[in-house]
Amino acid sequence: QVQLVESGGGLVQAGGSLRLSCAASGGTFSSYAMGWFRQAPGKDRDFVAHIRWNGRNTYYADSVKGRFTISRDNAKNTMYLQMNSLKPEDTAVYYCAASNYVTPTPQLAQMYGYWGQGTQVTVSS
Repeated sequence: QVQLVESGGGLVQAGGSLRLSCAASGGTFSSYAMGWFRQAPGKDRDFVAHIRWNGRNTYYADSVKGRFTISRDNAKNTMYLQMNSLKPEDTAVYYCAASNYVTPTPQLAQMYGYWGQGTQVTVSS
């Protein structure tokens, strides 16, 4: 029902910042809880961050807490991931995801029914 498109990835030096965007269409954006996942080469897809449908509650993986900030603007049908103090180990393809559940378990990929195609983030040392 909803289509998701990520943007904002690229190449950045360690310690730098990037802001990823996820634009949604084809559904009622405000009805979806949203999340970010990432997958490095040869690795499983890992949870990064989650935000509830109304933006009131957020959740982060321990590896990014304090460095990344998830937010959403329901009026613009867009979710964001602000990434600061980037490290080489943050290098991965980052995926935007949407869930029909109001309060899904944030870190479980199976809770999300809709996924974007991903955007590459590369952090050089």
